[in-house]
Amino acid sequence: MTEPGKTGSAPSPAMLAQRAKSQAPERMTGAQAIVRSLEELGTEVVFGIPGGAVLPLYDPLHSSTKVRHVLARHEQGAGHAATGYAQASGKVGVCIATSGPGATNLVTPIADAMLDSVPLVAITGQVGTSLLGTDAFQEADIRGITIPITKHNFIVTNASEVPAAIAEAFHLASTGRPGPVLVDVPKDVQESMMEFSWPPEMNLPGYRPVTTPHGRQIDEAVRMISEAERPVLYIGGGVIKANASAQLRAFAEFTGIPVVTTLMALGSFPESHPQHMGMPGMHGSVPAVGAMQGSDLLIAIGARFDDRVTGRLDSFAPGAKVIHADIDPAEIGKVRAVDVPIVGDAAEVLEALLETYQKLNLPVPSMDQWWSYLNNLVERFPRGYEEQGEDIVEPQLVISTLSKEVGPEAIYCAGVGQHQMWSAQFLDFEHPRTWLNSGGLGTMGYSIPAAMGAKAACPDKEVWAIDGDGCFQMTNQELVTCAVEGFPIKIALINNGNLGMVRQWQTLFYDGRHSNSNLGDRENYLPDFVGLAEAMGCAAFRVTRDEDVLPTIQKAREINDRPVVIDFIVGEDAQVWPMVAAGHSNSDIQYAKGLQPLFEEDSADGPSDVADVIEREQ
Repeated sequence: MTEPGKTGSAPSPAMLAQRAKSQAPERMTGAQAIVRSLEELGTEVVFGIPGGAVLPLYDPLHSSTKVRHVLARHEQGAGHAATGYAQASGKVGVCIATSGPGATNLVTPIADAMLDSVPLVAITGQVGTSLLGTDAFQEADIRGITIPITKHNFIVTNASEVPAAIAEAFHLASTGRPGPVLVDVPKDVQESMMEFSWPPEMNLPGYRPVTTPHGRQIDEAVRMISEAERPVLYIGGGVIKANASAQLRAFAEFTGIPVVTTLMALGSFPESHPQHMGMPGMHGSVPAVGAMQGSDLLIAIGARFDDRVTGRLDSFAPGAKVIHADIDPAEIGKVRAVDVPIVGDAAEVLEALLETYQKLNLPVPSMDQWWSYLNNLVERFPRGYEEQGEDIVEPQLVISTLSKEVGPEAIYCAGVGQHQMWSAQFLDFEHPRTWLNSGGLGTMGYSIPAAMGAKAACPDKEVWAIDGDGCFQMTNQELVTCAVEGFPIKIALINNGNLGMVRQWQTLFYDGRHSNSNLGDRENYLPDFVGLAEAMGCAAFRVTRDEDVLPTIQKAREINDRPVVIDFIVGEDAQVWPMVAAGHSNSDIQYAKGLQPLFEEDSADGPSDVADVIEREQ
């Protein structure tokens, strides 16, 4: 989360109140006031598509010298691009759509931003106020539709309310637990005249997010940590949202506690660090899953105990007490009972934990036996994959080669499915905000527009979208946007000819009945993704042999005047391992197909393996 007042983020009410009004009120339309408000808030880029109910806004937007508008090819693309922009930069992402279908096409990216706590402001046009509720042409109750998937939303019924509505939307989106806010503006309100002055007075009664943790809970937490024998730092995406990576590393290194980072937290802690155990969950690493299952204390920071992490809840980390810190009090205790609840910003929580630990002069946990157990798992279950055959390009080879060649300074965006999990497993993340994906909603089609937004936010960064052929066919039209607008992103298309994760589940759990998961005729290259990409203004290559993987990636990196698509033809039967089957205990994790579960049973002391190893060492 960016600090209030930084470019692209929202000033706090106090800052707005203190800021002197340098000019007398100006008379302008509501639409002009929207643009001026965006300019005053430091907005640099917006993504959208014009339409009838939002045409009054697009006229002054055309004249703005401070706000760049990127014309998407679909409103869903505009929404995901705004999300990618926000995730890569930490600023508020902004998207614009017209009423009716334009607004409803934003529902998916808004829901996506809600589940992944992304600061997003969606501005939608609406039919005139006299037509509201009459089923007018292109009318949709977008406020009602998005109530469950927004942090808050507004309809502006008077042009004079525009500046406050936009300022409040930015403030709500970027403070506390970040999230999407929608501002719906009827067409006649956009056309009405008003007196514009800045800053506006914001009125948000009851909205006072707690950022500073309570000292009593911090004291209790550090005492519990000092007494633990098998503690684990369970790190979620909230650490990245709070820009708390430095504080996390300082606390982890001071205590020596092992760290696991969820799908949304990859990059918050360097993967090369010896204390990093990997990603936990359904397709997590064995050391990460083993660490959580065997733990006697989970220190959850900015994590929400998602079902993809916990597996069957009643058997998750059975011997662990829980310290749960989150900026959103509603998350604490929602899924798992908590012993020490801490409400606060992740950066402030981690700073307080370290300072209190040092002030109280408590001993750090003695973890020699615990680390012996974990290092044994690291040695026994390294990252790897099973080859499908000599003449088949392995998707894991493509992604691991990409990681080694491009390196950890680039930004990587993934769609959803097998390629997302392989990316999480085989890319090496060292920095926050270098891994963008749709975690909570699992939105296919996310990566191409999100990569576009990331490139708009970080033009000097190399940006790669790792996509599957299923995801690619949902939003590839945004490659035209990238070509026209000058966003030379690069796409590694993992083309297995199928909805890969669906096929894997059908293979494992539906007796190999691959019902409607095949996407085309790969022998005849139907669809012809190379031809399609070239038609949209991209450079494009096809790779069918292992020896061409690295040279083609290198060739793509040399092209920076247009987008590049590499169509990697990979085997259709590659599967993602390790895996915890849905509804099973994490102790049932399998390292590869056909192997028995790794942990025999759960007890109040954790998986039996932990007790056995510690007993042998004693």
